[in-house]
Amino acid sequence: MTRRLNGYTDLPAGTIAAVVTYLEMRAAPPLAAAQREGWSLAPLSGEPGRYRELFRRVGEPWLWFSRLAMSDAALLRILDDPHVQALALHANGRDIGLLELDFRRRWECELAFFGLVPEAIGQGWARVLMNEAVRRSFAAPIGRLWVHTCSLDHPRALGFYLRSGFKPYKRAVEIADDPRLKGYLPLAAAPQMPPLAPPREQRTRLRAALPGWPGRRRKDGGAT
Repeated sequence: MTRRLNGYTDLPAGTIAAVVTYLEMRAAPPLAAAQREGWSLAPLSGEPGRYRELFRRVGEPWLWFSRLAMSDAALLRILDDPHVQALALHANGRDIGLLELDFRRRWECELAFFGLVPEAIGQGWARVLMNEAVRRSFAAPIGRLWVHTCSLDHPRALGFYLRSGFKPYKRAVEIADDPRLKGYLPLAAAPQMPPLAPPREQRTRLRAALPGWPGRRRKDGGAT
C-alpha cells in the first residue's frame, strides 16, 4: 500500500529537499526558430575535467552535485558510454551550456542534464540547445524523451520544458545531503536555499561566506 503523505515533514539536519516534476515527450514537436549563430556542440567523452568544470558553472546556482561527487573512473564510464551523448555548447570561444542525452534504455532517451552558465541565460541559447536535444533524440529513433526538473532549478525551467512540448506525468520529493556541507559546492552557492544546522566546525566558514547567516545564538538571544 502506498503511504499517503500530508502536511509538513521535518528533514534530518544537514539535508535538503526538492519537489521533482517528471515530464515526457512522445513525438518530436515542430521546432521553434533559434536566433543564434556561431556556435557548435563539442563532445565531452574522455574529458572529465572539462565536463566537471562546465557542470559546476551551469549547476552551482541550483545545487547540482551528483557528477561532482563521482570519481573520475565512474564519470568516465558514463561519458565514454556509446549510448550517452555529453556535449558542451561552445560559442565565442568558451563553453556556455551543457547537454547530456542518455540512450541506455532501449527506445527512450533521458535528457539527463540541460542548462546554461548564468551569464548565457536569457539570450536565446536555451532554444538552440533544446532544438538539438529534440533532433538528436528522435533521430535515434526513440519513442519517448523524458526529463525531470525540481524546485531548486531555475524558476523558469519548468515553464520552458512545457513550452518545448514536454508533458508532466509524475511528481516526487527528493531528499539529499546538502552538497555544500559535504564540500562538493561552495557554502555560498544557492543563497535562495541557505544551509541549515551545519556541524560546529563549519559555522565559521558559513558566517564568512554568507554574511546574513545567523550562526550561533548569544546567551542574550542575539546572533554572532
